[in-house]
Amino acid sequence: MLELKQELEQRWLLYQNSSEDLFPLYDKWNQSLYAGFDPTADSLHLGNFIGFISAVHFMRRNNKYVAIVGWATGMIGDPGGKDAERTFLSEEQLRKNEEAIRKQMWRLLKNIEETTGEKLKYEVINNYDFFKNMSVLEFLREVGKYVTVNNMIKKDTVRKRVEDPDKSISYTEFSYMLLQGYDFYKLFADYGVKLQIWWQDQWWNLVTWLELIRKKLDKEAYVMTFPLITDSNGKKFGKSEWNAIWLDASKTSPFKLYQFLINTTDEDVSRYMKLLTLMEFDEIDEVVKKHNEQPELRYGQKVLAEKVVEIIHWNKQAQLAKKLSEFLFWTEDKLELLSKLDQEELEDFIKEVGGKKYENEDLLDLLVNTGLIASRWAGKKDIKSGAVYMNEQKVVDMNQEIDFQNGICLLRKGKKKYAIIKK
Repeated sequence: MLELKQELEQRWLLYQNSSEDLFPLYDKWNQSLYAGFDPTADSLHLGNFIGFISAVHFMRRNNKYVAIVGWATGMIGDPGGKDAERTFLSEEQLRKNEEAIRKQMWRLLKNIEETTGEKLKYEVINNYDFFKNMSVLEFLREVGKYVTVNNMIKKDTVRKRVEDPDKSISYTEFSYMLLQGYDFYKLFADYGVKLQIWWQDQWWNLVTWLELIRKKLDKEAYVMTFPLITDSNGKKFGKSEWNAIWLDASKTSPFKLYQFLINTTDEDVSRYMKLLTLMEFDEIDEVVKKHNEQPELRYGQKVLAEKVVEIIHWNKQAQLAKKLSEFLFWTEDKLELLSKLDQEELEDFIKEVGGKKYENEDLLDLLVNTGLIASRWAGKKDIKSGAVYMNEQKVVDMNQEIDFQNGICLLRKGKKKYAIIKK
């Protein structure tokens, strides 16, 4: 295993750090680090996943990862990256989001353990516990006294909103930084956490909390950032035409995650494999070499997509997403592929591709009921023009009987619109 700093650098996961001393310390094992997530939604997204992968490289060296679900900070809202104040979420919604993210963190970390075959050390904590018994006066004496407005206003997102006459920042949002700093202080003092890792745009926040720990405890802590990830075209990573790519399968299905990754440009394949997977560097090099022999086959993108979906949603979902992608975009004998699916896989295919259980409809009604056509009249027109296929054979008679093969009938309109009919 490479030294920690070398590993992080080669995987594009190191941008800044407060001290070089942190790397030999965390190479020696048995240290603790943390990264936190506010429950502003009921799921984390693919951008957050990079924080997990960064933490995994520390955990694989027998360090402990403390994951913070920021219920308390979520009550306020991070002003970072916003031109106006965030809308407050209700306490009920925050609790639901916090519980969903907590479960998601446990599932993801357990899945990484199974994927790597390694036992990892981690703990999930709600930062509400740090504040629930604390009065406003106690907070101002314990935290506010040690952090200057001079330093707080240096943060770009704060400074821009203060200097712009058309914008403003409320005291509530301004105090977010104090809450975030107290998180680090409490974790350092009560849990022995010496390192916080997060995105490069949080640098001013992070170094401010180091000063808080020095002033209150006269001890040294560390911070490290990883870079904001963009693709080769400069587009922020983790966004698509569906907006955010969520880690919750009910919000972004494993197939959609797979498709997002399989659309990675050739220039980004190697970098994303290093960033998002735990593949060894020599294995990545072999994949890239094979990919470059026939880039049009998208071999590198397929490996990338399969590996990432496997980590986030388990191997079974990765294989299903792979089969579904092959069905839609690569496999010529689609009926043969469908015939090899078990019932659970077939139901997942129907959910993603479209389709239904057969209810003795004639062909035109079936086309309408699956959404392939808008009306029987439109169906007659499409059949006449040769746009409708049954089991990959062109339909020439609107009264044609439904032909099931191994209990399945595959309908298609045009080149890409499918419906799987289950008998």
